[in-house]
Amino acid sequence: MHSTMVLKMFISGTLILMTLSSCADRKPDTVGVHNQQLSNCPDSPNCVSSTVQDQEHQIAPFHVKGKSDIIWSQLLQTIDSFPRCLMITKTDVYLHMECKSLIFRFVDDLELLLTPTTGIIDIRSASRLGKSDFGVNRKRVESLRQVLLNKGLIES
Repeated sequence: MHSTMVLKMFISGTLILMTLSSCADRKPDTVGVHNQQLSNCPDSPNCVSSTVQDQEHQIAPFHVKGKSDIIWSQLLQTIDSFPRCLMITKTDVYLHMECKSLIFRFVDDLELLLTPTTGIIDIRSASRLGKSDFGVNRKRVESLRQVLLNKGLIES
């Protein structure tokens, strides 16, 4: 009786994780540039963006230090080495990466959009699933900010 119950719980848990994983693989419609800017964050706290005003989701953009095109190229090389992150789309002004969590392999979307005339890079990092991310998206952006500051690619 006990082993049957454990087996059922294991199978149920596995099916739930498989379902969540399959949903996490689909790129949301909010990813990408819309009307020359990144999408807003949803109401859930698992997203940060430099283009929103509300305190819960707002994060400062990056300000390039030097020529935008040179800095952008160096930034792409730097960010390509981030752990568990895969570059999906990169252009002269836009970057989309999928970053996976260490244990459950949940996917977050990290996006950067450069405005060459101002030298500002807007950022959006959002979880695909769930409500809370325990601050992971904010920590990811701030970690990237520190790396880019240390390399002298952006201003503080």
